[in-house]
Amino acid sequence: MRICLIIDDYLPESIKVGAKMMHELACELKDQGHEVTVVTPSAKLKAKREISTLDGVTVCRFRSGEIKNVGKVKRAINETLLSYHAWRSLSSYFLSNPHDLIVYYSPSIFFGSLVSRLKRLWSAPSYLILRDLFPQWALDQGLICEGSKIEKYFRFFEKKNYESADTIGLMSQKNLEWFKEKVTNGKKTEVLYNWAANTPVESTTDYKGQFGLRDKTVYFYGGNIGHAQDMMNIVRLAKNMQNEAKAYFVLVGAGDEVELVREAIEKEELHNMTLLPSVSQEEFKQMLAAFDIGLFTLHKDHSTHNFPGKLLGYMVQELPILGSINPGNDLKEVVEDAGAGLVTINGEDELFLANALKLLDDAYREEVGHNGKKLLDEVFSVESAARQILKTV
Repeated sequence: MRICLIIDDYLPESIKVGAKMMHELACELKDQGHEVTVVTPSAKLKAKREISTLDGVTVCRFRSGEIKNVGKVKRAINETLLSYHAWRSLSSYFLSNPHDLIVYYSPSIFFGSLVSRLKRLWSAPSYLILRDLFPQWALDQGLICEGSKIEKYFRFFEKKNYESADTIGLMSQKNLEWFKEKVTNGKKTEVLYNWAANTPVESTTDYKGQFGLRDKTVYFYGGNIGHAQDMMNIVRLAKNMQNEAKAYFVLVGAGDEVELVREAIEKEELHNMTLLPSVSQEEFKQMLAAFDIGLFTLHKDHSTHNFPGKLLGYMVQELPILGSINPGNDLKEVVEDAGAGLVTINGEDELFLANALKLLDDAYREEVGHNGKKLLDEVFSVESAARQILKTV
């Protein structure tokens, strides 16, 4: 088949987990004998479009305004125009290159009209990989007001996003249950777990040596440093572990809480934490291979249940997982039942600390990391994700 993947950013420009996941899916589909095209925006293009090849995958980039790491209003405007710019830039390509299946990734919620148009043009089914229940999480955290004009605006595009899908894959059973209860649109829904290619790397850079951490056990967080994560949760953990000589925290990423974290490190005089800017996917993998424990955090006010994609990278490199989640999130059972890590509810600071201390034990840490690799192979492989999506055609 010819398969079209649509996502709001992609490799090699992107450092986001979603971009990495979609490229791994594209490569897996190609390896299974399909012809794969990726449609994605770029704020760096001078021409209206650019068509290139990456690892045997055709990548069609269209010119767009900035939608990552920019102000909320600017991002909302530019994301709203994604479908318009995609069609305007690539319509001739779409008309002359029909595809048999459309797979699109959310976030963003603004590709619904493009997908609807391509479905009519190609008579092709569509599969929505739904990873982010927006604007619900923004409502939960008080970033937008219920019943406001901005909520109604986002809900309009959210509805169109769902209506354009023949099948919707959510990342967990709890998210599926929430979706069926709150969103009654008659679409076929199923659990589609996040995935990762099982391709660990050997670290060729001595990061511990560079940062003077050779005698330390490093708790590593990589990804979005934003409101949805509640990064002060990790800052509190680091503060509570200042007397543990072996423990050190390294945070890498970008987002709207970077300055908040930086100011907290200075104010609290946290000598056991380093905050670094975003790095490329390749350097990120090298860091995973060099450090010891994979960290994640989710804001306690989420009513939906996220499964951060970064956990898959931790599993690939056999890092034990240490995390904090919102109440009711079934991620705790998934990780702990497999013995792949330790997870607490955000706000349970003493238990979060106790779990972090357990992972200072080298033998225990190795055992838990190995269990994570087994969980990846059994549940979160890119091969199983590809098979599941193709079953819907």
